[in-house]
Amino acid sequence: MEFGIFNGMYTPASMVDEHGDAAEHIRLQQELEWVRAADRSGFKYLWATEHHFLEEYSHLSANEAFLGYCAAATERIHIGSGIFNITPPVNHPFRTAEKVAMLDHLSGGRFELGMGRGSSTTEQQGFGIPEPDLTKAMFDEVLPQLVEMWKPGVYPAFDGQFFTTPARNVLPKPLTQPHPPLWVAAGSPPTFAKAAQLGLGVLCFTTGTSDQLAPLIETYKNTIGDADPVGGYVNDNVMVTSSMICLEDGDRARKVMLDARGHYHKSLLFRYLDTFPKPEGTPVWPELCTPYTQAEVEMAVQMGEWAIGDPDEVSRVVQRFEDVGADQMTFGMLSQETPIAIVIEATELFGREVIPRFDKDPEHRTTRLRREQLGANA
Repeated sequence: MEFGIFNGMYTPASMVDEHGDAAEHIRLQQELEWVRAADRSGFKYLWATEHHFLEEYSHLSANEAFLGYCAAATERIHIGSGIFNITPPVNHPFRTAEKVAMLDHLSGGRFELGMGRGSSTTEQQGFGIPEPDLTKAMFDEVLPQLVEMWKPGVYPAFDGQFFTTPARNVLPKPLTQPHPPLWVAAGSPPTFAKAAQLGLGVLCFTTGTSDQLAPLIETYKNTIGDADPVGGYVNDNVMVTSSMICLEDGDRARKVMLDARGHYHKSLLFRYLDTFPKPEGTPVWPELCTPYTQAEVEMAVQMGEWAIGDPDEVSRVVQRFEDVGADQMTFGMLSQETPIAIVIEATELFGREVIPRFDKDPEHRTTRLRREQLGANA
C-alpha cells in the first residue's frame, strides 16, 4: 500500500470571515506547507484537483501552476493532476499535452497524469458544454490523441467531432518514456471496468467503506489482466480516498474530526457536483447537511471508512483497504476545517508510525510497473 495527499484549496466562508481578502492566499500557503510535510514524511503522491467557479468548495483552478511550484518545493513525492480536465472546451488537447510534458521535465520525471471530464454543470456550462453526457465522447476522442502527440516527430492533422488541428510537432516531448503514468477519475462499476480495459490507473474519489469499494476494485482487478492499453504500458493501480487524522491520543483525533465541520464541505459537494447521484433526503443548498455526531465518527472508524485515531487504530483502517485490493490511499485533510498545525502533526505521525508498516518498497509502484513492462526502454 502506498499513500498520497489530495490538494483542493478548499476555502470555506469561515476562513473568509476570519481572514477577509487574504483567505485564498492563506489557504494556498497552507496547501504548500502540507505538500512539503508530506514529501519529507514519506508520502509518495500528491494529487491536485482542477475545479472552476466552485466558490468555497475548491479555488484550485490552475493546478498546473500549483504543480509546477510543488515540483521545485519537493524532492521525492510524485506530483499528480487529480485531475486535468481533458475536454477540449476546457483545455485544448495541444495545451494539455504540452503541460504534461513540461511538468514531467520540471519534476524530473515525477509527474503523473490523472484525467477527468469535470463533475459539475457549473463548470461544464461555464466553458460552453451544454450537456454532461457530451463529455464522455469528448474524453474518448481526446485520450488516444494525447498519446500520439507525445510520440517523436510531427503529430498529423486531426479532424474529430470535438476538436480539429493541423499537423504540428507538439513540444516538448515528455522526459518519462513513452509518457508519464496515466490515471482516470472513476466512481462506478462501468468506469472501473473501462479504466482497466484501457490500462489506466483509477483515481477513486468516491468515499465509502472498504466493503462498499471492494466490488469496484474487484471489477478492476479482474479486468486489468486483459487490458488493451491506450498508452505505452499498463498502470495497474487503484487509489482510494479517505479522511485521516492520526494523533497519539485517539480521543483527541476524534474530537478534531468532530470540530472540523465536515458536514459543511459535504453540503458544498452536493451543491456543486450535480453530475453525481445524490442520496435520498440530501438537503438543497443553502440548507446544510446535519453535523456529524460522536457516534457517527466512531461508526465511520469502526466500519473502516475514516482513518481517525491513534496509529494502531488508523493502521487497522488502512489494512482493511489493503485487504480489498487498493494500491494507494489518499487523504484530503484540508478539505475540512482542521487547523494546519494539526494537519502537519498528523501527517508527520502517520509518516513515522503507519507508512513503514505498509509501504516497504522505496520505489513508486507506477515507476516499477513501467520498468517491469518496458525494461531498458523505460
